[in-house]
Amino acid sequence: MIRNAVNPSFKKALLVLAVLFFSIAGKTQIVNVESARMQSDTVGWQGSFGAAFSMTRNTIKIFGANADAHLQYKTSNDQGLWLILGNYNLLKVSGKNFLSDGLFHLRYNRKVNEWLRWEFFGQYQNNDITQIKSRILLGTGPRFKLIKKPRFKMYAATLMMYENEKEATTPAVEHSDLRNSSYLSFTWLPQDYLEMISTTYFQPRLAEFGDYRFMNQFMFKVKATPHFSLAVKWNYLHDRFPAGTAPKTIYNFSTGFTYEL
Repeated sequence: MIRNAVNPSFKKALLVLAVLFFSIAGKTQIVNVESARMQSDTVGWQGSFGAAFSMTRNTIKIFGANADAHLQYKTSNDQGLWLILGNYNLLKVSGKNFLSDGLFHLRYNRKVNEWLRWEFFGQYQNNDITQIKSRILLGTGPRFKLIKKPRFKMYAATLMMYENEKEATTPAVEHSDLRNSSYLSFTWLPQDYLEMISTTYFQPRLAEFGDYRFMNQFMFKVKATPHFSLAVKWNYLHDRFPAGTAPKTIYNFSTGFTYEL
């Protein structure tokens, strides 16, 4: 019996597809907190959790896993809102090292009056694909309520943000910068079981406005049951000066289920 030799280019193609899948499954470099906010009057804890695993074996073996969690706590007098976000993705290809992508985000939102809230946040993340060994963010600033109707809400914010980033490059690169982080977001509920959220971020470096990141995310969510929803997302990210040899522009389309407490 003669065995067909495995085409090296075919293996390479499978690896590229696996990495592409990993990039899509992971989060973009800018965390869209607006899509995580739960538009609800419920006081106390709320949350959602999700997880997925995959394994493919052909000429090579590919294993992928991802998990995410979102918790929200609203105080009884609606003066404060806590948001906790976590996400982790893992990819293993035969003969290759594990690739990982993770983040943790903590945010506090304090009510000043009916149209203004003040936000504080901190974030840690790493991403092997985009060559970010670690990125630490600390920020604060105002969030404005522009429109609030029963089925349509619009918000805008402009925050100051400190960023420390270590690139997974050779030689190693580390830099600390101040950035502005501004966003415009709207939520529309055309039906009780349908929700549409769009958010656009712009993050220029204060010392050089030509060094900026731009992101847009659109999410369409269909509630199947009181606890399960189908979510479809479109993400677009442009980083004028990404880490190492990472691409300047990343866009992806994803769909999945979420469970809400």
